[in-house]
Amino acid sequence: MTATIQLTASDQLATAPAPFAVDALYLHVPFCSHKCHYCDFYSIVDRTGRQTAFVDALMHELDRWTSDASHAETTPLRPRTVFFGGGTPSLLRPALWRTLLDFMQCRGVLEHVEEFTVEANPDTVTEELVDVLAAAGVNRVSLGVQSFDRSMLKALQREHEPAHVPRAVNILRNGGVDNVNVDLIFAVPGQTIPMLDADLDAALELNPHHVSCYNLTYEPGTPMTSRMHAGQLSPAPESLERAMLQRVIDRMDLAGFVHYEISNWGKREQESRRAEEQGIEQKSRKSENKKIAMASDDKTAPSSISCSSALPLSCSDHTPLSCSLCLHNLMYWTNANWLGLGPSAASHVNGRRWKNEGNLGRYLADSPRPAVVESERLDPDRQLGEHLMLGLRLRQGVDRAWLSARMRADDERWDTIDSLVGMGMLQRSSGRLRLTAEGLFVADAVIAKLL
Repeated sequence: MTATIQLTASDQLATAPAPFAVDALYLHVPFCSHKCHYCDFYSIVDRTGRQTAFVDALMHELDRWTSDASHAETTPLRPRTVFFGGGTPSLLRPALWRTLLDFMQCRGVLEHVEEFTVEANPDTVTEELVDVLAAAGVNRVSLGVQSFDRSMLKALQREHEPAHVPRAVNILRNGGVDNVNVDLIFAVPGQTIPMLDADLDAALELNPHHVSCYNLTYEPGTPMTSRMHAGQLSPAPESLERAMLQRVIDRMDLAGFVHYEISNWGKREQESRRAEEQGIEQKSRKSENKKIAMASDDKTAPSSISCSSALPLSCSDHTPLSCSLCLHNLMYWTNANWLGLGPSAASHVNGRRWKNEGNLGRYLADSPRPAVVESERLDPDRQLGEHLMLGLRLRQGVDRAWLSARMRADDERWDTIDSLVGMGMLQRSSGRLRLTAEGLFVADAVIAKLL
């Protein structure tokens, strides 16, 4: 179920289409204990000083979108997915989490949520935090692991220890959050294939439902990019980067995961069921007092879902995909409508995009109406290009009938597609246009030609 929201002419976002449906809600928590050298997301080192003020401002912003139905401009917000990203959302104090989640529950925001994800660093996961999250319906946690090798963690300026990861997973599953994603990064300077294998071994030993594995990118303005330009480190050679990606693909397939997006793998249904059974066994060891306390809570959490039932994808020409996908990210990749709240959060609604001010001080000062620093409406041609860009990230690709119905016969991109098919970068198969195995290695370059 989605929310229908109408904005008044006096609203700062009056340029957005109205009314419109919100499928996914993203909330940005900017706090970090340390700024990692490769990260270009907006974050600040501020553990506790402005947490209360931030939560107050975020609730004020939420209030604009969740007002009582008697308000002419708004009807209640009912997204299918909620995702808290950052920054490090797990750094928020549990008491503030409880306040924020109670507010969202009271406003009905969580009534129809199918997937509720919170990002966390392994060293910040505690029993108290997990109890608060699980009681409010959080059913998925994405752990920023990046590597299990101390030297790689040091190169990335990550602060946690490898041992923090299995500890965090145990706390999550004992607390009732079975669906765990493990984030990994490869092609870190100094990393070898055996080191990557060791990371994959350690990650798979945790029986995650989902694994995200990204090659290290050198974003402009980050300390790591500055060190590269200064000659203090050397990026992995392209040949090694390709070999590493192929190793990840092969290993994840053997481990029972479906490669459904360039950097993302979901566990096949049979394997997911096995992990859930293990989680049930772990949860049975929780104390009877805690079980009674959770059972008496009147805030009933949504049950865990299989994302495969939500969006009909296919992992091959004829086989239906049945695995633990990230439904929230699929909202992005299928160009659905999402609302972003918090400093630097971006939104997309029917071809209109806007972004909040990316500065916590100004976000707090502007509350309850954060300044919008970027806003644009994409014309139909650019919207089509974005659909191609996002859809081709998915291993199932883009529906050719959908494309034919929307792209003019004289559009130059038809010739580009023919050329890329001839080069072996794209393929037409079972009514779909998708990246080939070779095209996957140069996906950004291939997709850029179609924007």
